[in-house]
Amino acid sequence: MLVDSHCHINFPELVQNMDQLRADMLTNEVGHALCVSVTLDKFPEVLAIAEQYPNIFASVGVHPDYEDIQEPGVAQLIALADNPRVVAIGETGLDYFRLTGNLDWQRERFRTHIRAAKATGKPLIIHTRNAAEDTLRIMHEEGAAEVGGVMHCFTESWEVAQAAIDMGFYISFSGIVTFKNAVALKEVAQKVPLASMLVETDSPYLAPIPFRGKTNQPAYVRHVAEEIARLRDIPLQAVMDATTRNFFTLFKHAQPCN
Repeated sequence: MLVDSHCHINFPELVQNMDQLRADMLTNEVGHALCVSVTLDKFPEVLAIAEQYPNIFASVGVHPDYEDIQEPGVAQLIALADNPRVVAIGETGLDYFRLTGNLDWQRERFRTHIRAAKATGKPLIIHTRNAAEDTLRIMHEEGAAEVGGVMHCFTESWEVAQAAIDMGFYISFSGIVTFKNAVALKEVAQKVPLASMLVETDSPYLAPIPFRGKTNQPAYVRHVAEEIARLRDIPLQAVMDATTRNFFTLFKHAQPCN
């Protein structure tokens, strides 16, 4: 079965429909999902979902888009990650698209997450937008390759993907790869080795074709996998098998359900 490697099902538009959401996952052969933290104040909601449902895992971290909120410390992230349901640190990274000006605080927050990941042995979930050069530089400087992780919702060039793969990171494709105008990204999806690939929804955002513009959900990760199979001219099952195997290889603290 498939795994949605990145979703935000604690968000109001999804959490209120958990029974239907999980039923739709089963119908679409999506066996597991990783619910990703974006702020510390909402982390208890993320963890509660993972503790209630054995096929849903959690991460802990603070998204780079949130400026005036509680800033995480290395020790705090380590403490919050000390839970068997927490399988990753993030999402973290850099975003120069939504925010401008002096973003030293964003870069320092990114370093904090990398240091916490190395201390816990739990991989990183990295967000990068209009900031690939600095993202890769900080990953190098902080030794992110020691712990690995995933470049989530990937929209960068093949060269950026290759640099991340060289550091032991996986490349995760979202519903964007199904969009007709995502020509360059489709080409990247054809080049990334299956052994370095994950799939995700980033729900409730970025619903794939044919649901573009609607609320996304983990079940729709099947459409991402189908598009990658089409682009590579391989069976859907090959994408399902590879990305699921990759998920449990990377997030080694996640235990699959039967």
